[in-house]
Amino acid sequence: MPNLFLYTLTVLILWRADQLVDACSCAPVHPQQAFCNADIVIRAKVVGEKEVDTGNDIYGNPIKRIQYDVKQIKMFKGPDQDIQTIFTAPVSAVCGVTLDTSGKKEYLISGKAEADGKMHVTLCDYITPWESMSSTQKKSLTQRYQMGCECKIVRCPSLPCAISAPEECLWTDLMMEKQVYGSQANEYACVKRGDGSCSWYRGVAPPKKEFLDIEDP
Repeated sequence: MPNLFLYTLTVLILWRADQLVDACSCAPVHPQQAFCNADIVIRAKVVGEKEVDTGNDIYGNPIKRIQYDVKQIKMFKGPDQDIQTIFTAPVSAVCGVTLDTSGKKEYLISGKAEADGKMHVTLCDYITPWESMSSTQKKSLTQRYQMGCECKIVRCPSLPCAISAPEECLWTDLMMEKQVYGSQANEYACVKRGDGSCSWYRGVAPPKKEFLDIEDP
């Protein structure tokens, strides 16, 4: 009986470990860092959805993915042609994304370009309803975020925290405001300045020349 108990316990532990490995886990990313990390960033409506086969795994089993049909409104980063379809994993456990397919909701969608040019998204990409974004975030998509792609936004996991290099900006929303996406995420961009250092800049308008030339924000 003890041996049977130990065997059962071992199986349960291994099963739970397997479940944890299969789960999708993503660290929070500042919208600017998400923009810079992405190959493609678009504003779009999702108008259709279907499950498709995209080849076979090493055992010969079909690989399923969800194909979303989208109507692109504006491209902020990416190829010359419009994005018409987006692919994602079929379930959230492997980072699949669920989107409203009624065509009534607009999204900001960031993702990766695959080798064949198709756009692939996961739960770790920055995908959010367009209406939930601040005016500063929307304006920053056209210029300001790109200006800061040589900078690195470092999340502050606990206090005290500090930057380790001049090209870093410290993201403290979680520690200071007790929310992941606070004022720094909604109203600031990390911009490179004249001496190569990076600093937070707030405002809708593009940074002034004086700021880029080392003016305290």
